[in-house]
Amino acid sequence: MDKVVKVNKRDKVLGLIDKLKAHKVKGVLHRAFSILVVNDKGEILLQQRSKYKLLWPLYWSNTCCSHPDTKSTKEKDEKNTKKEIIKQAEKRLKEEMGFTVPLKPIGKFQYQAQYRNVGSENEIVTVLLGQYGGEKIRPNPKEAADYKWVKYNALINQIKNNPGEFTPWLPQALEEIKNGK
Repeated sequence: MDKVVKVNKRDKVLGLIDKLKAHKVKGVLHRAFSILVVNDKGEILLQQRSKYKLLWPLYWSNTCCSHPDTKSTKEKDEKNTKKEIIKQAEKRLKEEMGFTVPLKPIGKFQYQAQYRNVGSENEIVTVLLGQYGGEKIRPNPKEAADYKWVKYNALINQIKNNPGEFTPWLPQALEEIKNGK
């Protein structure tokens, strides 16, 4: 069984929890990361989540997102935990989108969102930013159905006009770009 890192509201580790259990009903607070990759034109790479996703399938979202490997729960030094999350996020970007770039953390947020009667997210999310350098994008079809580049302001307007097409965590991740630069 896949596990995620269960935390309290101050992001202190409480242990591990089964991933499916963490996403039931209102969800159990756990760690996640969200990657935003930008290019030289000021565009953000979005992915359309795969139809195979349990929560928010076929919704447009950030470039990549996942949960830190449970090995990071053993870290006592916050600096080492950050380094480990960056390393894992870069690896996950490669698995989901077929390329990787150096990532840097730009912020954190906590949110909770219900997806129909299927389950929910309840996460403390580390937002990581990467600069696209022309790498070949090859999405894993089990993770992403499609991708596109969108300018920041155009994306904000699209979310405002059609919020039902986007994951609930995307606006908060975008807010971290504004705050983190």
